[in-house]
Amino acid sequence: MTDERTDEESNAEGSASGTGPRSGAVALLGRPKLWLMPTILTTLLALFLSLLYMGGIVNPNRHLRDLPIALVNGDRGNPLPGQRQNLGTQLARAVVSNTSGTAAVWRPATRAQAQNQMASGKVYGALVIPADFTQSVAALTTTHAHTSPTLTVLTNPGKGSLGSSISSQISTTVAQQASRNIGKQLTAAAARNGADSTTRLLLADPVRIDTKVGYPIGNNSGLGLSAFYYTLLLVLAGFLGGNLLHSSVDGGLGYADVELGPWHSRRPTVLINRTQTLLLKLLMTAGISVISASLIMVVCVVVLGMDASHPGLLWIYSYCAVLAVGVAVQAINAAFGGIGQLVSMFAFIALGLPSSGATVPLEALPGFYRFLSIFEPMRQLSDGVRAILYFDARGDAGLDRAWTMMAIGGAISLIFGFAMTSYYDRAGLRRSTPRPA
Repeated sequence: MTDERTDEESNAEGSASGTGPRSGAVALLGRPKLWLMPTILTTLLALFLSLLYMGGIVNPNRHLRDLPIALVNGDRGNPLPGQRQNLGTQLARAVVSNTSGTAAVWRPATRAQAQNQMASGKVYGALVIPADFTQSVAALTTTHAHTSPTLTVLTNPGKGSLGSSISSQISTTVAQQASRNIGKQLTAAAARNGADSTTRLLLADPVRIDTKVGYPIGNNSGLGLSAFYYTLLLVLAGFLGGNLLHSSVDGGLGYADVELGPWHSRRPTVLINRTQTLLLKLLMTAGISVISASLIMVVCVVVLGMDASHPGLLWIYSYCAVLAVGVAVQAINAAFGGIGQLVSMFAFIALGLPSSGATVPLEALPGFYRFLSIFEPMRQLSDGVRAILYFDARGDAGLDRAWTMMAIGGAISLIFGFAMTSYYDRAGLRRSTPRPA
């Protein structure tokens, strides 16, 4: 590929070397071409980043749909007089039938099943109806009442503080509504039996709601956010490290200027085709990713004390995650050239953060972000980290899917990168070399 330059470019180069006419900064401001590209790119960047980041978090409740919550009916009491089912069964059926297609998806389960679903990250919490629920309600109308009827709301902080909080709010609202409905039945019966107003007032809202942590995580887990920030570190290490390596290798091979403060140099050009250049960068990425992943883990786990019950698996996963992102970055840069860094930034950061489901649950995001979460790398990596840190490295907690998607993503990156560089090499589209001064 020939290197053709206009007189203006030659003059600009001469000015930089002190051998040609000089142009002041104020005079150059009058050149529309200097303004055009940076203005367009900056405007589009600000527009899309604002839409992407804020569009997913402005009002999670408005988009909340199908948040999975376990519903445990352990009530074993006999039905109240004149009723065919005990109160636990009535409550469970009312919850399931009246909330279809709304904010929550209630999953009927035994207590053991609910515990297993929380331990595998399949539900954000649970609402538990105890075995003596009907019996304790019936006792309120007699002189044998010893305890208040209780409904238990269980949270799952491993699914993230916001998701667990939303689940708790939904379950608490359902429990409060159940208490009021039961209270109406009790006060009506009490009125017929001539009970005084004080008794009827006490019976109007009889159920106590007890909120507990259903599946606890460690104290050094950032309230369920350490998985997200650890994933973010892995993605940034692969993304920034990949781009730094790309620029450094191009500078070392003489295809880009090297500038350190006031010092500027252009090294002799090494004649190497695009495919071999990509291979070199990939091999270096594989080596440097060992250092990046190790340092991230040492700082987070050893220095800062982050809870991590599977350190060996976490290191292997961290290395593979950094490597997968770095490989994709090198493939994108090889294919797109100068704008490759912008493309990879959107692919891994701009689109990845809001669709990861790590801070705001996927069930509370607009449909566009849910679609992105199917293939966006940060969501896949986040699920794997969350499974390792919080859910005992269970495959059904998201770890199996994370490994699979990581392998698919790495294979696609390699195929895409080498396909593009091979095409460029066969077409004779060699990288331009610097013209001597």
